[in-house]
Amino acid sequence: MNKDFNYRSGINFTKFKTVMRSNLCGEVDGGFVGRKVILCGWTNKRRDHGKLIFIDLRDFSGIVQVVFDPKFDLKSYNTAKNIRSEYIIKIKGEVRNRTEDTINPTLSTGEIEVFADSIEILNKSKTPPFSLNDRNKVDEMTRLKYRYIDLRTESMQWNMRLKHAIASSTRKYLDENGFVEIETPILAKSTPEGARDFLVPSRLNPGSFYALPQSPQLFKQIMMFSGFDRIYQIARCFRDEDLRSDRQPEFTQIDLEMSFGSVDDVIRIVEDLIKKIFYDVLNKKISVPFDRISWRESLEKYGTDKPDARFEIIIKDISNVFENSKLKIFRNVLDTNGCIKCLVVNDYSKFARNELDGLVEMAKKNGAGGLIWIKVEKDKELQSPVSKFLSESERKGLINALGLEEKNLILIVADEFKKACIALGSIRNYIGKKLEIINEKEFKFLWVVDFPLFELDKELNRLTPVHHPFTKPDKDTVRYLETEPLKVMSMAYDIVLNGEEIGGGSTRIDNLKLQKKVFELLSIDEKRMKENFGFFLKSLEYGVPPHGGIAIGLDRLVMLIGRLESIREVIAFPKTQSAVCMMTESPSEVSNEQLKEVFIKVSKDKNK
Repeated sequence: MNKDFNYRSGINFTKFKTVMRSNLCGEVDGGFVGRKVILCGWTNKRRDHGKLIFIDLRDFSGIVQVVFDPKFDLKSYNTAKNIRSEYIIKIKGEVRNRTEDTINPTLSTGEIEVFADSIEILNKSKTPPFSLNDRNKVDEMTRLKYRYIDLRTESMQWNMRLKHAIASSTRKYLDENGFVEIETPILAKSTPEGARDFLVPSRLNPGSFYALPQSPQLFKQIMMFSGFDRIYQIARCFRDEDLRSDRQPEFTQIDLEMSFGSVDDVIRIVEDLIKKIFYDVLNKKISVPFDRISWRESLEKYGTDKPDARFEIIIKDISNVFENSKLKIFRNVLDTNGCIKCLVVNDYSKFARNELDGLVEMAKKNGAGGLIWIKVEKDKELQSPVSKFLSESERKGLINALGLEEKNLILIVADEFKKACIALGSIRNYIGKKLEIINEKEFKFLWVVDFPLFELDKELNRLTPVHHPFTKPDKDTVRYLETEPLKVMSMAYDIVLNGEEIGGGSTRIDNLKLQKKVFELLSIDEKRMKENFGFFLKSLEYGVPPHGGIAIGLDRLVMLIGRLESIREVIAFPKTQSAVCMMTESPSEVSNEQLKEVFIKVSKDKNK
């Protein structure tokens, strides 16, 4: 939890006065001593000391200690005996200073307490399934099942209000910079963009379906065609894909689009937006512009297109050291235009032999054929299962090329360029965490640019878009579309924070002929073009401005700013990894009558 964000400091307490209460619990401090207050909230904890009863009263603003003294008010004292955790109560009382030995410095209200002269039970509660104070000890599935209890905890209050603060800052900045907030449809046409669509049957149009939007991509482009120049929305998006800690089937994006602008214009807008968010929400100043790195260089150095640049271990190419190698694994790779790449770690003593074996398996799981490790011993002697196969010139070449020192560990992968990079990239991230060399307090932003337009899906033997099919080709390589499409680069850009992609955008195709050509290269025939994208292609015939934009994952951005482990922590009612809502028990079966209304029959045989 990022302690730099304190939502309580921004509360305008005067706005919360109602007929039922005079103040919020977290508002009452030393300035209230001698005053009468009326407070409402949940019973966080009750302690019966015999002569006195203490209740910690909680609302979203904080906790205040309430004292029930039979000498002060016997009726209230007797009622307090029956109060239990999570009861909703209303109390009236006088604010007094605590004695010096009972001051609680961890609470903003810790120097005072309220002596109650009246208490009213507004609602009772069953014993909660877990204590709010023990949230971190509770299984996540239990917390998701009783999410209404979990959301009461300080952590979840903090998370959701952090998300609100970021969204609020975003809206303010974009409003000030000429962007108009415009909603786009949730019930839309299926326009496949990479993931599976969620489908919604239409009762009024039997046999027809809406699709929930994977993003508002086409709609926000059409808004540019419609002359709005700059638009944004904090948009709900839906993708039926396998889930993980940073994915949900429904999520939120900050989507913006602008006309008559370049890649640099969009990047500048986003950098200034991020700068404002950090200043507004965390009172932090961050430097812009952010560093930029090409997709190719990112793979070569970090083994990923979303690099974590908070630590300096870099992948290095040592193919030239082994250009005359007799070692079969190296020879085969180099003869088939592959490469030999490596990482150097300072101290091999940090890795037991079984951990080195684990790194070999990690390389294999990430697509490489394997991994070779070499230890640098005393007098720069190289020790490895393959050391006897290395020539003297290769040993010296390796030492000189990498500047090796005693106790260094070299991790080598020989394979195709992309496989070698990705395998070492995964190992690099593992090493950064294991050796605790990542500055966890740092927020390191960078842009990854100059992506290829296409990549080859070897299983399907066809081209797929690296981003989406509406990304404009780079003007210097567009000439290769007809002959060598894999050489075509795109006008796309991703923004990365601490090794996580938080957003992606591009300049868009604004020409009908070019858009159709890209569809053709993606094996989308005329029939499917018309079925899925007919309305969009038609709109390209009526005067389209140059335009571009970006989508930033709000949930992921909040997760990273809050230093949280999962986006489920910043979504009020998230799904599990099997896409189930534990609280509502959805998805669930519906009645036959409901199915008949939308002309659907469900087969009980899951294999059909």
